[in-house]
Amino acid sequence: MSIASALGLGGRKVRYAIVGLGDIAQEALMPGVSHTGNSTMTALVSGDPEKLTQLGKRYGVKHLYGYEQFAALLASGEIDAIYLATPNWRHAEFAVPALEAGIHVLSEKPLDVSSAKAREIMAAAVKGKAKLMTAYRLHFEPATLDAIRRIRAGELGDLIAFTACFTQMVDPANHRAKNGIEAGPLFDMAPYPINAIRYLFEAEPLEVVSAVATRHPESGFGDLDDTFAVTLRMPGSRLAQFTVSYYANQVDSLTIAGTKGAIQMDPAFGFGQGLAHRRRIGDKDSHETFKATDQFGGELKYFSDCILEDRTPEPDGEEGLADLLIIEAIVKALDTGQPVKVPHIGRTRRIDQDAQEQTLRAVSVPDPVNAASPTGE
Repeated sequence: MSIASALGLGGRKVRYAIVGLGDIAQEALMPGVSHTGNSTMTALVSGDPEKLTQLGKRYGVKHLYGYEQFAALLASGEIDAIYLATPNWRHAEFAVPALEAGIHVLSEKPLDVSSAKAREIMAAAVKGKAKLMTAYRLHFEPATLDAIRRIRAGELGDLIAFTACFTQMVDPANHRAKNGIEAGPLFDMAPYPINAIRYLFEAEPLEVVSAVATRHPESGFGDLDDTFAVTLRMPGSRLAQFTVSYYANQVDSLTIAGTKGAIQMDPAFGFGQGLAHRRRIGDKDSHETFKATDQFGGELKYFSDCILEDRTPEPDGEEGLADLLIIEAIVKALDTGQPVKVPHIGRTRRIDQDAQEQTLRAVSVPDPVNAASPTGE
């Protein structure tokens, strides 16, 4: 029996429940499901009945569930997988029972808000023999993969340093500004530069050298630290630094520098537009803007292929765990004012740029239902 037949898919489409119908799910993931060719939405889960009704009609989804009905959904036979887009601290709450029931899980980053919770999720995947992927969409994005390809080819020489600035002016009314550090920029935005450091260097940080957080009373965030600056020590005397903020105008850039050249990406982490390179190799400069792709549809297509072909996804649970271990070390460095070693988990699996690149066309953004972007726009 084929995997598709075993799943009851017939047309080789993985049946998804979208769990959490906030701005990311509505504006980025759901519009692109139909053009993946291997994925379909068959259920929606939310605590907001109006969202369920309106989005169910918009996408022709009949199976609508409140959060309290999640167990019934898992037993219903209506889904093969879930896309999980609840707030960070509610990921394990839904991922663990789904995975233990044999339902595959594509979880937004971070995998949860602690390494302990991440390990719970990973253990549930093993127990339920289900696939788990952390939704690192840039692992499939052409500009990102081109940078990795050039580094592997030796165009930059020996890598020396990384720096990134990733900021946005968040609306104080947004839930990200109202739920403490776990919803703030360290957990929400820092996974992007942290993950980029790891996939560009193809190495794990050894130590958080320093971490500083500040808050601006005029931001309206109360006691939330709105800006973080971090320095990491990498193997081979290399350094990586990043700044993330909820109280600076939008910046989205990184630079990776080596002994022979450098790549600046701006934009580097966002979606909805083509990411861009400014390259200096020796004394020669070049600039390239890559075609915009549907990053969310691409990662969903990849995950569905992994399910249908019984392959282990590359940005798996351990990939999400690795970033959370770094974030926890950053939190400890903030608390102590001292350098903190990053626990070593022996992560060796890296991006396969040829097998993972996705080029689905960009999609238009529909009007959201009872959901606002972080900036409130």
